[in-house]
Parts: sequence; C-alpha cells; structure tokens
Amino acid sequence: MFVSDAVRYVGVADKELDIFESQYPLPNGMLYNSYVIEDEKIAVLDTVDKRAVDEWLSNVEKVLGDKKPDYLVIHHLEPDHSAGILGFVKKYPGVRLIGNAQTVRLLPQFFDEDLTSLFEIVDEGTSISLGEHSLTFIKAPMVHWPEVMVSFEAREGILFAADAFGKFGVEEDTDEWAYEARRYYFNIVGKYGMQVQALLKKVSALDIKTICPLHGPVIKENLEYYLGIYDVWSRYEPEDKGVFIACASIHGNTMKAAEFLAEELKSAGVEKVVLTDICRSDVAEAVEDAFRYDRMVLMSSSYDAGLFPPMETFLHHLKAKAYCRRKVAVIQNGTWAPSAAKCMRAIIEPLKDIEYVGEDITIKTTMSAENKEQLKTLAGLLSQA
Repeated sequence: MFVSDAVRYVGVADKELDIFESQYPLPNGMLYNSYVIEDEKIAVLDTVDKRAVDEWLSNVEKVLGDKKPDYLVIHHLEPDHSAGILGFVKKYPGVRLIGNAQTVRLLPQFFDEDLTSLFEIVDEGTSISLGEHSLTFIKAPMVHWPEVMVSFEAREGILFAADAFGKFGVEEDTDEWAYEARRYYFNIVGKYGMQVQALLKKVSALDIKTICPLHGPVIKENLEYYLGIYDVWSRYEPEDKGVFIACASIHGNTMKAAEFLAEELKSAGVEKVVLTDICRSDVAEAVEDAFRYDRMVLMSSSYDAGLFPPMETFLHHLKAKAYCRRKVAVIQNGTWAPSAAKCMRAIIEPLKDIEYVGEDITIKTTMSAENKEQLKTLAGLLSQA
C-alpha cells in the first residue's frame, strides 16, 4: 500500500483471521496498519496485533535497513495495535515512545516491563519535528478508548486517524468501502457519536489530503465523501431512506409474514426494503442496517413468556450502540400467550427519539387474513412515515 515517498506502509494483512474482537465475522480478514516516516528523524507509527508482530517487525526492517528509528508513536493502545511495542523496544533500544498521559497510565496493564522512562508525553497541539515533516497531535478520547489520539502531518496533509475511518477486510482499495466501514463503525465506534463529532470539528480546519487509518485502506481521493459519511453516522442520522425488517422466527411462520410485509412495502413505493433473518445472520450486519435506514420493523416470536433470544440479543446490541432517531414498528407472534411485543418495547422505549409507526400487530402462529390486512395497512403507514 503506497502512501508517499517519505511515508511508507509497514502494516500486515491478516487473511486468516475469521473473527475480530471475538465477535465480528471477518469474511475477508483484517488489515493492521502501521507507517514509517523517514526524515532527519524516523518515526514509526503504531504496531500491530500479536498475530502479526513478527511479520510487522520484518516489514519495518525492510524499510529501515540499518537505520534506527527515533520514535514509536502510540496513537491507540488496544491490543490489536499495541502488541508489538515490547518487541520493537527490544529490537531498537533507545527508541522514544510517543504517547499522552493516558497512554502512559494504561500501558503497564499490557506489559510487565516498565517502559515509563522511554516516554515523551504529548498533549493536545503538541508537535514533534522530524525534519521537513512534523506530527501535531490531537486528542480523540473515547474514539473509542480514552487514550486515543490522532496526528496530522502538515507537509503532506496526512491525517493518521487511529481507528477512525477504519474498516473490516484486507482490501487495499476503496471500492465498496462503505459496507465494511459501516459495519465496523456502528459496532465498534458507534456508541461514541458525540466524541466522533468532537474529533471531526477539531480536524475540520486541517488541509487533509490523505487519511491513514489503523484498519482498512489509505484514503486519498473523494475525502469529502468519507468525512461527510462519518459526520452522518456520528450524528445518528439515517444514511438512506428505507425500511429494515429484523425478523426472529422459530418455525418460519413469522418469517413468512415478514416476506409478505416486504412485498407490500415495495408495492407501496418503498424503494429500499431489507429483510434480515437475525437468527441466521451476523448480528453486527443487522446492527449496521438498523442504523443505515430511517425505518425499522421488529418481528419476533414469543418465547418462554418472553422474547425469542436472537431478537433479544439484537436489541441489546442496538441499545448498547445508542440506537436512536428512527421510526419503528413492532410485530409479535405467539400461539397462546404472545409476549414478544411487550418485551421488545421494554428494551427500545428508553432509547432516544424513537417514533412508533402504527399499532402493534399480533400473529397467532400463522398469518391470518386479518393479519394480511393489518400488514398492508402498516406498509402504507411506513411508506408515508
């Protein structure tokens, strides 16, 4: 991956990793990004996950040869970016570690060795000159850990963005960036929209020409789009007008009703209708779609006088990621004592700015003629919502 003549990429593509943070499926692996700035002084920016440390150190050595780095910049301490710190310090004795006060405070939790004496502590606005290049640090607390910072290299207009603008996958181009970036954002960073907004405000005055994240491709073109979509996401605004149907069906009857509703919505003029079986789909992808669209229909079977667990899990994920500002309809199924609607509402009602569409619909095992009319009516209401 090319950044520039002076800024070299030394990251690692982990094509074998099948699940990230022990919960997010990775059909296309994961990039752990790291960069080297070569000038009068040499700075290495961030390390990698423990799975990739040996390859990363080899990449650094190939770039540096016999040269010795002056600095290791630690933008983010999460283990997938910090596992190589100790090995790097041992390989390059005398290197200085660059981090903020929170970084210094948290680092002893990661390694037994005391590295405090190696640190140069930076704060908001601190700059370090490397020669023609320099790095100015901008604190980004809770995007998405408290110690996170980003840095800006003014000569080339490069924003080293930590986990911001990251995505799943090892693809080095930006084709279809939004799909895996959206899933990454809402499931990992999404709770912290206010903090992302604060960071976007800080960097808005910078003349950014390139964004170098810690995951995903280096971004050099159409930066207005990437900054704009992050603004939309972090304000919790819908990205697209459409209806997302999240269905949790035990024996298929609720799913049949969901399919019926999907067709009615299309007939009513809703251009984007996405139906997901959350019992069989990646819950992170369902969370992504829930945030992407402005309307959502929850359809679930009742279970043990409560809520079918796949739906309960999905809703708790939404709650944890601060789902808000959407229009929601609720449909339950239950043979003798329907309980799903009450349970779904109990989870989502505390969320901010949720507007219910229509009356809750109850299906008794199989969809009746009356239910079909109710679903047609709901489709009409949703199409106008």
